[in-house]
Amino acid sequence: MADFDARPLAVTGTVSVWDVVCAGERSHRSDEECADDTHLVFPYRGAYVQHVGRTESVAEANQAIVINAAEPYQVSHPVRGGDAVVSVGASPEVLLELTPPEYLRTGDKPALRRSQLRVGPDGQAITARLRHGLARGALAELEAETLTLELLRTTLGGQAGDLSASRSSANGAGQRAAARPRQRRLVDRAKLALASDLGRRWTLADITAEVGGSPVYLTQLFRQLEGVPLYRYQLQLRLARALALLADYDDLSLLALDLGFSSHSHFSTSFKRAFGQSPSAFRRSAAIRPPAAA
Repeated sequence: MADFDARPLAVTGTVSVWDVVCAGERSHRSDEECADDTHLVFPYRGAYVQHVGRTESVAEANQAIVINAAEPYQVSHPVRGGDAVVSVGASPEVLLELTPPEYLRTGDKPALRRSQLRVGPDGQAITARLRHGLARGALAELEAETLTLELLRTTLGGQAGDLSASRSSANGAGQRAAARPRQRRLVDRAKLALASDLGRRWTLADITAEVGGSPVYLTQLFRQLEGVPLYRYQLQLRLARALALLADYDDLSLLALDLGFSSHSHFSTSFKRAFGQSPSAFRRSAAIRPPAAA
């Protein structure tokens, strides 16, 4: 029996958007699954690991997962609490047009050479607008399709810098590909630890006690492989979660504290720096309704 619930938010001839919630009760690998068409998965709650052959990819709010057409994969849930994702697909013609040629794999259907893609603040904001708007019926079909294409364009196009970095510097996707398996596993364990408790005020000693390595080695390796400092990566995870929870909190100060921010001011400043609007302004612009006060 499937331990997930998949709900269609928008399905047109051009794009498809689904909200998928998984209980994540099994920490071991699932049975193999296979998709008919390539789609991208954008987590907005929790974390899990996708396994494709010997490749393991951590899925959380800073990382979109690629599920390629006709490519068997498995999932596991080392972090308790399950996960929730927005799954986005597009017609083969659209996917071919949006994807940089160097990332396309030859075959009968469009597929990507990569199993995961970094998601920045722009992509996280669009994902939130799509999910909240479609769930409430506040987005017309044309607007939903346009936002979905913008999300795909932003995510797929945002990897171009990784390609140049792989040829010229110690940054981006090139370093991710060149990392030794033990190095990649250490960084992935750190990601899972951070995602397991977004409200916790982690210290380097806390993280290394869970994942191994030394504070100096971990911070250097994380920045080398991910292109951002460890603390900034954690901050963006918290902010992405805030986007998902804006409809669940009337009191944004309480939301800030629950996500580990020291104050509402700290939360609001960080949110505006990432997404260009304060939390309350984003909520108004995305037509997100907080719960009615008791």
